[in-house]
Amino acid sequence: MWWAVTAAALVDPQFLPGPGAVWHAFMRANSWHELAPGVPREVRGEQNYFLWEHLVASLQRIGAGAGAAIVLGPITGFVLGTSKVVAAVVEPYLNFLRALPPLGYIGLLIVWFGIGDTSKIWLLFLAAFPPVVIATVAGVHGVSIDRINAARSLGANRVQVVTRVLLPATLPEVIGGIRVAIGFAWTTVVAAELNNGIPGVGGLAYLAGQRLDTALTLACIIVIGITALALDAAIKGFGAVAVPWKGKA
Repeated sequence: MWWAVTAAALVDPQFLPGPGAVWHAFMRANSWHELAPGVPREVRGEQNYFLWEHLVASLQRIGAGAGAAIVLGPITGFVLGTSKVVAAVVEPYLNFLRALPPLGYIGLLIVWFGIGDTSKIWLLFLAAFPPVVIATVAGVHGVSIDRINAARSLGANRVQVVTRVLLPATLPEVIGGIRVAIGFAWTTVVAAELNNGIPGVGGLAYLAGQRLDTALTLACIIVIGITALALDAAIKGFGAVAVPWKGKA
């Protein structure tokens, strides 16, 4: 349908370039090419980086920001899930943070940490942290009290209850929360790279849009979407291996 609409010239190519133009922009962004037609000087990709290098830079930011959320989120969730006092104090702030759109506080993060990668990593962390915590809390609360009492009656101490009962029962929910968190953080990458986002696939998409280079913008969007699918499939596959008991108990 996309090819048919563009081939029939039903939409101005400035607004919707054809698949061929988008493919050409993708290949151009991944190769050395002339600066302009007839100009012998060659440049590297876009903004002196290949498109795959922009993608790697964005993935590195995701790895740092969302990775920290994946480490700290389950720990915080376990504390909130097992302590009513801590939950009563912390959960309102967590829900407040979860309700804020990332663009709502990116300006503040830039003021605090500058326009470098630190503010971007913090933004991605704050986007990914609440889903992991909330999923972990839900997992802890979903464990049957009968299981906990059965373990205690067999002589299990508090550490054993956590490691042998709560953790295995909660892990599927934690992995589900990580899937949501990574997806949310990845959708936030464009917002994170609005300022000084080069190299970065989100920053390149934004810059291409400002230059009215619609073909390159669409190429970046497609790369972002395919990468999101790959990340989700990888986490889903990891979950199937890590928690084979899910749905069987």
